[in-house]
Amino acid sequence: MRIVAVSYLRHFWEENPSAEQHLKAWIDEAKKAAWSQPAEIKEQYRSASILKNRRVVFNIKGNGYRLIVAVAYRYQAVCVKFIGTHAAYDAIDAETVEMEL
Repeated sequence: MRIVAVSYLRHFWEENPSAEQHLKAWIDEAKKAAWSQPAEIKEQYRSASILKNRRVVFNIKGNGYRLIVAVAYRYQAVCVKFIGTHAAYDAIDAETVEMEL
């Protein structure tokens, strides 16, 4: 999968160093993946939540952080929509949130 907006994740881990290695691990795994449907994501990440609008929520660092991406299965790409603490995640609408830098 191609990852759109890795710079957004990089910016986040610069502000939250405890997330860096966990996000880098997710990036490596996602780049190697070839997901063609949500069930394949659930096979790899049992704790992932599949939402409407092709969105997926990943727990990062044991649920310390939440990552929301939109998956374009046809184009083998994921676009980062949100990365934040669990508390920040609780304050947003995961189905409509967009990146803000």
